[in-house]
Amino acid sequence: MQISTTPEMWVVQRERRLRIPEIANAAAELAPEIGQQIKDAGLEVAGPWIFIAQNLPKDGETEFDWRICRPVAASGSAVAGLHHLPPVPVASALHEGPLAALFSDGYAPLLAKIAAAGRALTGESREIYHDWTGPGAERQKIEIQFGLTQ
Repeated sequence: MQISTTPEMWVVQRERRLRIPEIANAAAELAPEIGQQIKDAGLEVAGPWIFIAQNLPKDGETEFDWRICRPVAASGSAVAGLHHLPPVPVASALHEGPLAALFSDGYAPLLAKIAAAGRALTGESREIYHDWTGPGAERQKIEIQFGLTQ
């Protein structure tokens, strides 16, 4: 577990209220829209895809607020439709393995370490897709971040 502060960034994003099993379809639908918006605006991609969840549930039936974001090299005043992500203190860990093991091998150990350290969560969590090779691939590189209270 690493404790750090995320960098400030500007992103193009889409939001949905959904359940965990619906994330893959939502991402497949919304990522091309975001890519087209970035292209049409003449923006430069400045980082990997980020999924942001607010109060991510522990089950697949409960709906939650979710965002898919792509960082861009621009300021908010330069292009309409950009969203600002301020710096946030986080606890993070890198999951290197199949997506199917993300919760058991990534989320669960990180949450246990956060609890053992006595840290409190804000309710925001992020997944940063540093190396995405497809949903069935055996090796993904996904950074998991949980927002921490001060």
